Amino acid sequence: MIRIGLTGGMGTGKATVAKMFARRGALVVDADELAREAVRPGRRAWKRIVEVFGRSVLRDDRSIDRRALAGIVFGDPRKVARLNAIVHPPVIREMRLQLARAAREGKYAVAVANVPLLFEAGMGGEFDRTVVVMCPREEQVARCGERDGLSRREIERRVRMQMPIAEKIRRSDYVINNGGTLKNTERQVRDMWRILTGGSA
Repeated sequence: MIRIGLTGGMGTGKATVAKMFARRGALVVDADELAREAVRPGRRAWKRIVEVFGRSVLRDDRSIDRRALAGIVFGDPRKVARLNAIVHPPVIREMRLQLARAAREGKYAVAVANVPLLFEAGMGGEFDRTVVVMCPREEQVARCGERDGLSRREIERRVRMQMPIAEKIRRSDYVINNGGTLKNTERQVRDMWRILTGGSA
């Protein structure tokens, strides 16, 4: 089983690319989904977040208000680091378990781990290949604005907190440019699939 680490900046289209791989038969493990599970009410990471950042990050149902939490930590590297130190360990642990289980079962030729902070978390070396999804900055800002309802200023602030996309490209084995049409992105995924599997799409 080939293990692919998929990464990119916010709004570049990582989830879109991951779905394209899934349609070709890949197992997809999503770090954001694992993070949502890790911070469910009552879990260890949830308790620690409340201890560190206060009950203002909770909704009425006691779940973490991700937008409120982001508003507190983004812009302050120390707070971002504290949050990552809480959330990353259980997410990485579960991701490794799922990938190891899939390798044992032998059902998949390719497994894709969608990890926005792949290199920041020091996980680049855990995969056979790494893929970065990128798009022009203007498209990135527009997508984040539509998806998250954030102002351009806030989006720019959060993008600056992430590793520069140029550095992610430098560290990756492959680049998918998601700045054009979906058909063009699909073609790039198809071509990469052929390279990875040595067969047809």
